[in-house]
Amino acid sequence: MSGRTDSVAGPAEAEEAERAEPVIRHEEDAVDAEFYDEARRARWLATGTGALLTLAGVAAALLRLTGPAPALVPAAYGTGAAVCAAAALLGARGRTRRALWLLIAGTMIMALGDQFD
Repeated sequence: MSGRTDSVAGPAEAEEAERAEPVIRHEEDAVDAEFYDEARRARWLATGTGALLTLAGVAAALLRLTGPAPALVPAAYGTGAAVCAAAALLGARGRTRRALWLLIAGTMIMALGDQFD
């Protein structure tokens, strides 16, 4: 015996340990790959939703700006669009939880602007 605590007693057990080890690594790799795929989807979703809400807010602000609405309405839409743009940037950088909260806040600001109309 070599005195190492991680040594294997016999050749049959060593063969068995070698066969079992790659399976464990493969499962860990599959879990890691699934985790990274899920994170990538969350980043794309946060970025895409933020960009879409930004475009909608800018379009609504421009439409309300040309109409007879009070000045507070296009300002609220523009502010909400800016918050959603910040959320899109955070989502692209991987801060998806903060991006979600900013998307909610931006949408609420735009809805508040709609209440003033």
